Amino acid sequence: MLKIEMVLTKKQLKSFIMLPFELYKNDPAWVPPLIPEQVKFFDARKNPYYWHSQVQLFIATQDDKVVGRISAHTNTQHQKEHNEDIGFFGFFECVNDPKVAKLLIDTAADWNRQKGFSSMRGPMNFSVNQEVGLLIDGFSDPPMVMMPHALPYYQELFASCGLTKTMDMYAYLSERREMPERVQRLAAAIEKRAGVSIRSLAKDKKQLRKDIETVFEIYTKAWEYNWGNVPMTKAEFDHIVEELLPLADPELIFIAEKDGHPAGFSLAMPNYNEVLKVMNGRVNPITMIKALFAQKKIGSARVITMGLIKEFQGRGIDTLFYYYSYKNGLPKGFFRGEFSWVLENNTMMIRVAEMLDAIPYKTYRIYDKEI
Repeated sequence: MLKIEMVLTKKQLKSFIMLPFELYKNDPAWVPPLIPEQVKFFDARKNPYYWHSQVQLFIATQDDKVVGRISAHTNTQHQKEHNEDIGFFGFFECVNDPKVAKLLIDTAADWNRQKGFSSMRGPMNFSVNQEVGLLIDGFSDPPMVMMPHALPYYQELFASCGLTKTMDMYAYLSERREMPERVQRLAAAIEKRAGVSIRSLAKDKKQLRKDIETVFEIYTKAWEYNWGNVPMTKAEFDHIVEELLPLADPELIFIAEKDGHPAGFSLAMPNYNEVLKVMNGRVNPITMIKALFAQKKIGSARVITMGLIKEFQGRGIDTLFYYYSYKNGLPKGFFRGEFSWVLENNTMMIRVAEMLDAIPYKTYRIYDKEI
């Protein structure tokens, strides 16, 4: 018998977290998340997202076996920013059965309808500041850090449930071992013309705190006009910094300044998914030893986000950020670089990626559904 359950107990949460381990066990591209970190992520006391929005997790069971999962959630930050009558869903995982998928999507839609919404968007885990979209191509390559993966049949399940495309996002891949001379010349010309200086994140703790505050200020201003932008609360930003800073390489995080004033920032991260891959979700002495060896061999990095204050946009500073990411990343052995994600209508960023000989190798799709 097929039924849906609200996740209310620790046992149900464990089932919710462990379902992907069963579904993806034969998928070599899947990267298992750390189980203790997942438990922490879904703890309303520890995840600041829960402090401003409502969340309900669900699992679908058939004959006492978990066969699907989904979240339904509000996003008060999105409502404030866009004044849209819309709820959200995320963390969708499901066996290849349209009946199970329909039960999950309908349940999330009903929950959002009861909150007063007339439409639903997703997958969002939980917002655009985290993992976003359904992977619809590029299944053979493992996802990079903070990017989602999916099973190929999910796209068909979404279509069968009446979900329709709202926006596509691209991940661009660049594989190189040296910097092309033309890119170096271009970067030098842009830097001179724009009159900006690019520096890495400070290593001094006192200055580092100031730099982090600067990044938050730029991020809030720079993304103000982007499609679907949802400003992070200060608590969310601090939470992400606390999680990422120990893993970050300060030489891959840049701040652009003009006459001593901030103009933009760029954040790239070593691809720690290469480490997570060998840990298989577990934290114990054996997996920690494996992780230490894997960390030394990380050969890829992801440019996670960059932002330019409006008056500095269109001056090529984004190209400078990519150049410096290459310049500092190549000597560290990061020969594969991902720029993600890029909205399908962001012609400027697409042009920059193509100029750097990067190719679109994954597409992620956001869906809407009238409810």
